[in-house]
Amino acid sequence: MSGRNKGQRGRVRLNLIERDRIVIEGVNIVKKHIKRGRARQAGIVEVEAALHVSKVRLISPADGLPTKVGIRQGANGKNERFCKRTGTTIQNPVIE
Repeated sequence: MSGRNKGQRGRVRLNLIERDRIVIEGVNIVKKHIKRGRARQAGIVEVEAALHVSKVRLISPADGLPTKVGIRQGANGKNERFCKRTGTTIQNPVIE
């Protein structure tokens, strides 16, 4: 990450594809002023704000450092993601 969140790590919570932004757990915490509603109280709440995808990097599974990701054809002819620094293949994420 870059900016005031430089060096922080977390899991992607929400991917906003149409706006090129993502929300990451525990990163980019902002204070939001909430107006009183039917079921909630007014006050100041800390929430996770979205970051632009260009400010975030994938952590390489080989060495645990931030890396750029490339796409190449694998042995079976299908495209696969790979770490540009080490050249190792990066597995697709498991969606929970």
